[in-house]
Amino acid sequence: MIRVLLADDQALMRAGFRALLDAEDHLEVVGEATDGTSAVHLSRCLRPDVVLMDVQMPGLDGIEATRRIAADPDLAAIRVLILTNYGLDSYVFAALRAGASGFLLKDADPADLLHAVTVVARGDALLAPTVTRTLISEFVAGPPPTVPTAGRDVLTAREQEIVELVARGLTNDEIAARMVISPLTAKTHVNRAMTKLHCRDRAQLVVWAYESGLITPRRR
Repeated sequence: MIRVLLADDQALMRAGFRALLDAEDHLEVVGEATDGTSAVHLSRCLRPDVVLMDVQMPGLDGIEATRRIAADPDLAAIRVLILTNYGLDSYVFAALRAGASGFLLKDADPADLLHAVTVVARGDALLAPTVTRTLISEFVAGPPPTVPTAGRDVLTAREQEIVELVARGLTNDEIAARMVISPLTAKTHVNRAMTKLHCRDRAQLVVWAYESGLITPRRR
């Protein structure tokens, strides 16, 4: 059973999400938050597996609420899935940087929402390769960082190569084919890199790769 917390200031949206999720045998809505402050509080009290987090809420917004949840060691098992009306805009990358495991548009098909919750709950990032490439193009294609993020020296040369391919949007199977290794070996390298860099998931690895200066986004 995947336990879900809804965080949205619109009662109609919460009711729709609850009806959709509760209709599934493997999903259970355990609470509803109307703003970011209550989302953080209920996360600590209810310990859901996934928080469906709206971006724009009164008071504490969804980005800051996500940051507080991700920064709390006691809530390390909680995954945040950002919901937005705004598509691939600056909110998305800010959310990933804050610690979100992925994002979904509010007008997505119901099947996509159900799939997203399941994917995030098992610890994967909701970042398909095409989405990753769009994020890179839209939000990270700025000047390279003047001061690289610390931590690159903890990665082996092979792990740095793996992380670069992850950040370019390749799946484990595609990385395996590119490097002539097995998909299991590729996954092992990715997991080791995440452990060394203290990244919660694949989404955080993508953010780290660009903010550290490991790779530079290609200009359009």
